[in-house]
Amino acid sequence: MIKITLPDGSVKEFEVDSTAIDVAKSISEGLARNVISASFNGSTIETTTPLTTDGSLVLYTFNDKEGKKAFWHSSAHVLAQTILEFYPNAKLTIGPAIDNGFYYDLDLGEDIISEKKFPEIEKKFLELAREKAEFKMREVSKTDAIAYYESKNNEYKVELIEGLQDGDITFCDHSNFTDLCRGGHIPNTGLIKAIKIMNVAGAYWRGNEKNNQLTRIYGISFPKQKQLKEYLELLEEAKKRDHRKLGKELELFTFSQKVGQGLPLWLPKGAALRSRLEDFLKKAQKKAGYEMVMTPHIGQKDLYVTSGHYAKYGEDSFQPITTPKMDEEFLLKPMNCPHHCEIYAHKPYSYKDLPIRYAEFGTVYRYEQSGELHGLTRVRGFTQDDAHIFCTPEQLDSEFKNVIDLVLYVFGSLGFKDFTAQVSVRDMENLNKYIGDKETWEIAENAIINAAKDKGLDFIIEEGEAAFYGPKLDFMVKDALGRSWQLGTIQVDYNLPKRFELTYKGSDNQLHRPVMIHRAPFGSMERFIAVLLEHTGGKFPLWLTPEQVIILPISEKYQKYAEKVLHLLENSEIRAQIDDRNEKTGRKIRDAEVNKIPFMVIVGEKEQDDNTVSVRKHGEGDVGTLSIEEFVSLISEEVNKTLVPFK
Repeated sequence: MIKITLPDGSVKEFEVDSTAIDVAKSISEGLARNVISASFNGSTIETTTPLTTDGSLVLYTFNDKEGKKAFWHSSAHVLAQTILEFYPNAKLTIGPAIDNGFYYDLDLGEDIISEKKFPEIEKKFLELAREKAEFKMREVSKTDAIAYYESKNNEYKVELIEGLQDGDITFCDHSNFTDLCRGGHIPNTGLIKAIKIMNVAGAYWRGNEKNNQLTRIYGISFPKQKQLKEYLELLEEAKKRDHRKLGKELELFTFSQKVGQGLPLWLPKGAALRSRLEDFLKKAQKKAGYEMVMTPHIGQKDLYVTSGHYAKYGEDSFQPITTPKMDEEFLLKPMNCPHHCEIYAHKPYSYKDLPIRYAEFGTVYRYEQSGELHGLTRVRGFTQDDAHIFCTPEQLDSEFKNVIDLVLYVFGSLGFKDFTAQVSVRDMENLNKYIGDKETWEIAENAIINAAKDKGLDFIIEEGEAAFYGPKLDFMVKDALGRSWQLGTIQVDYNLPKRFELTYKGSDNQLHRPVMIHRAPFGSMERFIAVLLEHTGGKFPLWLTPEQVIILPISEKYQKYAEKVLHLLENSEIRAQIDDRNEKTGRKIRDAEVNKIPFMVIVGEKEQDDNTVSVRKHGEGDVGTLSIEEFVSLISEEVNKTLVPFK
């Protein structure tokens, strides 16, 4: 017998060679029907893999991330099988699962797959899936594996196998199809009930433009047709909410080839939006004891060599700027933290002075590849709502928790209610990615975990996602469409203070090293605004929206009254404008709806005589006729619903 430990800590005994499915059946038949993947002692296994030793077992369904990964990886096998039905001479390369679905890269020779072919491929895919063929793994010697693919004239698979160790090579068989594979599959193809080929693109073999260009086929699959239908509807809604589309319609930002790729230009409405976000955070930061600082957009190369950023990010940065002076080099600032370290170092501190909290909306630059640029979410120049706290080790816990409170305040004020905290720690199998010693890393990681527990956060621990100088707490926020975004980060750093030789004088009159906390509730202004745009569909919280009110006089006779209303609203710090175009009122209302202006105020003879306004609300219609004072109160109440002061 073997002992199997389940995620809830319970231990069950099973006969040797029992499988994950057997374990699932012992819990319930319903679970067994839904289990599609498993891991044993931290390694992915097939649900039919015999278990021969004691260990920890995790069962996955399609609702789990790992379950989806197995489902979509298995679907990639079926897609490759399907393509060979149409193109028998195609050479297979790789077919991994991705965040939404999967792809398979193939060398089709002279053949081309067009969108017209998609329905035919999908039909054949489902025919093959209905065979309910089991996925079976088998070990293959390196010699036999190479011989197999040489017989198929597939130099791509041969190249992959040559990079593997003999004894670590496995093939996966299902139906009449075989592929080089490490494993991680669903029990059989019959679980795949719905498939959609999303698009076809070009991709260089191994991402190297010097290699052959392959055909990459993207697809997504589901256990139920209903799930595919819902996914496609979600995609359509996502297109409507695309921040690039909304940014153009609402006149928030633009890009210029002459200025350069990935360098956004903020239009007046967008600049005003950014400014309000900055003011909102500055007020909260001031209450929390932060002081604003400003640093230049460039720094000497040696600054980033000292911090370690040049060694870690040099390849992703803009290349050094040379000056007429011999051997003098500057870099566009890739991070704000080295500059803040130098601000701290400008004078000596005592333990009584700490914590020191420096904040800056600092613009930084990274040379992202042109193919990776995407609207505001992936740019080459972006502004971080950066702050760095220098504190004693004893102050670390309270300071870290205070930052958590600030991040949660930001999320609450902007309507982000569904999020998970992620404790990002080292990759223990690749420690050369990080700087610093083992002891301080363990202290920093435990500090974050304990703070997250004490604050009652729903958190997971993710190995390998730490910054090179320290672990961090990242916030994974779900938007209105259920998509997850990383917004907001808090990091603990014992290493940069050491590299910059930062000190404070302790109560023992000796010099000590401060601990550094890096934090950015927004992350970057550009990315945050992009996510906020897509989350709200452009319908921002009333306190933030560029235009809160549009005044619509029904004819030019009421222009002066409209101006009087505008003046009164502006005196109450309400952002309003008059639409005095020579258009019918119906057209003006439609345009205001398209521009997502929260309130429309219509003024005519009756409103002028009664000193009132006729109010319409975006997406809801008529509110009624109100006095100007009542309308001001209505807006104030709506603003106060979401914008509560930071405590």
